[in-house]
Amino acid sequence: MNDLSKDAVNRITVGEDAQGQRLDNYLVKILKGVPKSHIYRIVRSGEVRVNRQRAGPDARLTSGDELRIPPIRARQRLALALTVPGHAGARNIGVPPALFEDEALLIVDKPSGMAVHGGSGISHGVIERFRHARPDAKFLELVHRLDRDTSGVLLLAKKRAALTGLHAQLREGLVDKRYLVLVRGKWRDALRTVDLALESHSTSGEKRVRVTDGGRRAVTVFRRQRTWAAMDPPMALLEAELKTGRTHQIRVHLTHLGFPLAGDDKYGDFQWNRTLAKEGLKRMFLHARSMRFVHPMTGDKIMIDSALPADLKSYLERLDRLSSKADEVTP
Repeated sequence: MNDLSKDAVNRITVGEDAQGQRLDNYLVKILKGVPKSHIYRIVRSGEVRVNRQRAGPDARLTSGDELRIPPIRARQRLALALTVPGHAGARNIGVPPALFEDEALLIVDKPSGMAVHGGSGISHGVIERFRHARPDAKFLELVHRLDRDTSGVLLLAKKRAALTGLHAQLREGLVDKRYLVLVRGKWRDALRTVDLALESHSTSGEKRVRVTDGGRRAVTVFRRQRTWAAMDPPMALLEAELKTGRTHQIRVHLTHLGFPLAGDDKYGDFQWNRTLAKEGLKRMFLHARSMRFVHPMTGDKIMIDSALPADLKSYLERLDRLSSKADEVTP
């Protein structure tokens, strides 16, 4: 697959590892570096054929299918930019550090600011970086997603059986995913379960999520970790446990409750965010702290934790210092 021609039509036979995979996902995997927008264009225009027939991006592949793929000059140019030092467009394509890895799973500590996949002007995210770094990998897919600004535990599958097994656990609510968030406001409850349905909609071409009775059920359990009630404004550090995995679930639930997430540039308090940036918090305070699940191949219990990044830890230390000074001057 790494020997695709840049000048001629390519014909590829689908292997057993891609059995049941969507056409668009398969093309993203083998055309490393090609923007998704370009891949969808060549599929919809009919330049990509499956067994000499046009096929949609959601067509499911079968082992033995023959794919016709047009010349891939865009891929070769991007590959050159990624691998040749000094080439125009060259960039750092380092991969996040691994927290756990075996023959079926790869769990990484994703930094804030790195997308999990390419698209919307981003040529390569975590998955593209790993595929580029591991050209001999037969299978490598995201199990779930994190927002670009969210840091922490991210799970990838190295075998299709592991991917489908983990997706089943996610659907059945058997994966324990917990996050740390910093919010504004006086949070009083030690434990609070929020059960508010969410619905996605588009505003000026931008996808947003809102609380609505007609949406899909979304449940988040919040646990109070620490509070800075005497601060102006007061703040609280919470652990958020996802019982469902809706888009932007934690962020929208918190904003709806009146506790905006620090640094949230989509649903938060924009004026407060500007103040936070001046104080040193230049990103959203949302960190995927831990994940618990059953290994889909071995049956072992897997428990993965990610330490709070230095920038978030530093801001909490700043709050502690300011809070201590406030206590000293309080009569």
